[in-house]
Amino acid sequence: MTNKKGENKGRVFSKSGPGSKSRKAFLTVLAAFLTFAGPTYVVYVFRNILEIDVFVSMFFGFVLFIAGLFFVWYLIRTEVIS
Repeated sequence: MTNKKGENKGRVFSKSGPGSKSRKAFLTVLAAFLTFAGPTYVVYVFRNILEIDVFVSMFFGFVLFIAGLFFVWYLIRTEVIS
């Protein structure tokens, strides 16, 4: 989304993206962790260690899964992930 002057409009990151390759890799790994590993570990910790009800732990796992999907969608939209 650039206008005639070449200004970047409507993006959080600069023209070149979020920065260095290591930052892009970190954001990609974070998105993957939120999507796949986050729900698993949250459900495990809530259920087995903190002994919280299974429905509450599943709810928070689902919330992390949805947050991870939105983060992946955002990274694809800002062209960090092609």
